[in-house]
Amino acid sequence: MTLFILLACLGGVLVGLSRQLNGRLSIATTPLIASFWNHAIGFAALTCLGPFVGGLLPAGAAEAPWHAYLGGPLGVVFVAAGSWAIARIGAVNSALLIIGGQMVTGVAFDYLSGVPAAFWANAGGIVLIIGGMMVSRGRRKGERSQ
Repeated sequence: MTLFILLACLGGVLVGLSRQLNGRLSIATTPLIASFWNHAIGFAALTCLGPFVGGLLPAGAAEAPWHAYLGGPLGVVFVAAGSWAIARIGAVNSALLIIGGQMVTGVAFDYLSGVPAAFWANAGGIVLIIGGMMVSRGRRKGERSQ
Protein backbone atom coordinates (compact mmCIF):
# COMPACT_ATOMS: atom_id res chain seq x y z
CA MET A 1 0.00 0.00 0.00
CA THR A 2 2.88 2.37 0.75
CA LEU A 3 4.14 2.03 -2.82
CA PHE A 4 0.79 3.13 -4.23
CA ILE A 5 0.63 6.11 -1.85
CA LEU A 6 4.12 7.16 -2.91
CA LEU A 7 3.18 6.76 -6.58
CA ALA A 8 0.09 8.93 -6.03
CA CYS A 9 2.23 11.60 -4.35
CA LEU A 10 4.75 11.45 -7.19
CA GLY A 11 1.90 11.80 -9.68
CA GLY A 12 0.63 14.88 -7.84
CA VAL A 13 4.10 16.45 -7.84
CA LEU A 14 4.50 15.76 -11.56
CA VAL A 15 1.08 17.23 -12.35
CA GLY A 16 1.97 20.35 -10.34
CA LEU A 17 5.30 20.62 -12.14
CA SER A 18 3.60 20.19 -15.51
CA ARG A 19 1.09 22.95 -14.70
CA GLN A 20 3.88 25.28 -13.61
CA LEU A 21 5.83 24.64 -16.80
CA ASN A 22 2.71 25.11 -18.93
CA GLY A 23 1.93 28.35 -17.10
CA ARG A 24 5.44 29.70 -17.68
CA LEU A 25 5.35 28.65 -21.33
CA SER A 26 1.92 30.26 -21.66
CA ILE A 27 3.31 33.57 -20.37
CA ALA A 28 6.16 33.41 -22.90
CA THR A 29 3.95 32.34 -25.82
CA THR A 30 0.20 31.61 -25.70
CA PRO A 31 -1.96 29.05 -23.85
CA LEU A 32 -2.63 27.16 -27.10
CA ILE A 33 1.07 26.81 -27.87
CA ALA A 34 1.69 25.65 -24.28
CA SER A 35 -1.11 23.09 -24.69
CA PHE A 36 0.33 21.95 -28.03
CA TRP A 37 3.78 21.32 -26.58
CA ASN A 38 2.31 19.60 -23.52
CA HIS A 39 0.41 17.17 -25.73
CA ALA A 40 3.20 16.72 -28.29
CA ILE A 41 5.75 15.75 -25.62
CA GLY A 42 3.21 13.54 -23.85
CA PHE A 43 2.31 11.80 -27.11
CA ALA A 44 5.98 11.19 -27.95
CA ALA A 45 6.75 9.85 -24.46
CA LEU A 46 3.73 7.54 -24.38
CA THR A 47 4.41 6.31 -27.91
CA CYS A 48 7.94 5.34 -26.90
CA LEU A 49 6.79 3.79 -23.61
CA GLY A 50 3.68 2.04 -24.98
CA PRO A 51 5.28 -0.98 -26.66
CA PHE A 52 7.15 -1.86 -23.45
CA VAL A 53 4.16 -1.53 -21.14
CA GLY A 54 1.52 -3.38 -23.09
CA GLY A 55 1.02 -2.09 -26.59
CA LEU A 56 -0.07 1.15 -28.15
CA LEU A 57 -3.67 0.12 -28.82
CA PRO A 58 -5.52 -1.94 -26.23
CA ALA A 59 -7.72 -4.82 -27.31
CA GLY A 60 -11.22 -3.65 -28.17
CA ALA A 61 -10.24 -0.02 -28.87
CA ALA A 62 -11.96 -0.11 -32.25
CA GLU A 63 -15.24 -1.26 -30.69
CA ALA A 64 -15.36 1.53 -28.10
CA PRO A 65 -18.27 3.98 -28.44
CA TRP A 66 -17.49 7.33 -30.07
CA HIS A 67 -17.88 9.28 -26.83
CA ALA A 68 -15.05 7.30 -25.25
CA TYR A 69 -12.66 9.38 -27.35
CA LEU A 70 -13.91 12.78 -26.16
CA GLY A 71 -11.27 12.78 -23.42
CA GLY A 72 -8.59 13.91 -25.87
CA PRO A 73 -10.29 17.09 -27.08
CA LEU A 74 -11.49 17.85 -23.55
CA GLY A 75 -7.93 17.40 -22.31
CA VAL A 76 -6.65 19.92 -24.85
CA VAL A 77 -9.22 22.46 -23.68
CA PHE A 78 -8.42 21.72 -20.01
CA VAL A 79 -4.65 22.11 -20.45
CA ALA A 80 -5.06 25.33 -22.47
CA ALA A 81 -7.49 26.75 -19.90
CA GLY A 82 -5.12 25.75 -17.08
CA SER A 83 -2.19 27.43 -18.80
CA TRP A 84 -4.28 30.56 -19.25
CA ALA A 85 -5.51 30.50 -15.63
CA ILE A 86 -2.07 29.98 -14.07
CA ALA A 87 -0.75 33.01 -15.95
CA ARG A 88 -3.64 35.15 -14.65
CA ILE A 89 -4.52 33.95 -11.13
CA GLY A 90 -1.47 31.96 -10.08
CA ALA A 91 -0.76 28.30 -9.50
CA VAL A 92 -2.28 28.00 -6.02
CA ASN A 93 -5.59 29.67 -6.94
CA SER A 94 -5.90 27.65 -10.14
CA ALA A 95 -5.19 24.43 -8.20
CA LEU A 96 -7.88 25.36 -5.66
CA LEU A 97 -10.30 26.11 -8.49
CA ILE A 98 -9.59 22.77 -10.19
CA ILE A 99 -9.87 20.73 -6.99
CA GLY A 100 -13.05 22.50 -5.92
CA GLY A 101 -14.55 22.07 -9.37
CA GLN A 102 -13.73 18.37 -9.42
CA MET A 103 -15.30 17.81 -6.01
CA VAL A 104 -18.48 19.76 -6.77
CA THR A 105 -18.80 18.06 -10.18
CA GLY A 106 -18.31 14.65 -8.55
CA VAL A 107 -21.16 15.35 -6.13
CA ALA A 108 -23.34 16.55 -9.03
CA PHE A 109 -22.57 13.42 -11.08
CA ASP A 110 -23.37 11.20 -8.08
CA TYR A 111 -26.68 13.00 -7.63
CA LEU A 112 -27.59 12.80 -11.34
CA SER A 113 -26.71 9.10 -11.58
CA GLY A 114 -28.77 8.23 -8.52
CA VAL A 115 -25.94 7.16 -6.21
CA PRO A 116 -27.40 6.95 -2.70
CA ALA A 117 -25.86 9.64 -0.50
CA ALA A 118 -26.84 11.90 2.36
CA PHE A 119 -27.94 15.20 0.86
CA TRP A 120 -26.87 17.24 3.88
CA ALA A 121 -23.40 15.69 3.89
CA ASN A 122 -22.90 16.52 0.21
CA ALA A 123 -24.34 20.02 0.57
CA GLY A 124 -22.19 20.61 3.67
CA GLY A 125 -19.10 19.44 1.80
CA ILE A 126 -19.78 21.81 -1.08
CA VAL A 127 -20.36 24.72 1.33
CA LEU A 128 -17.07 23.92 3.10
CA ILE A 129 -15.18 23.76 -0.22
CA ILE A 130 -16.55 27.09 -1.43
CA GLY A 131 -16.10 28.65 2.02
CA GLY A 132 -12.48 27.49 2.18
CA MET A 133 -11.80 28.95 -1.23
CA MET A 134 -13.37 32.26 -0.20
CA VAL A 135 -11.39 32.40 3.07
CA SER A 136 -8.17 31.59 1.21
CA ARG A 137 -8.87 34.25 -1.39
CA GLY A 138 -9.85 36.83 1.23
CA ARG A 139 -6.69 36.15 3.24
CA ARG A 140 -4.50 36.73 0.18
CA LYS A 141 -6.24 40.02 -0.62
CA GLY A 142 -5.71 41.18 2.98
CA GLU A 143 -2.01 40.26 2.87
CA ARG A 144 -1.49 42.23 -0.35
CA SER A 145 -3.12 45.42 0.96
CA GLN A 146 -0.90 45.68 4.05
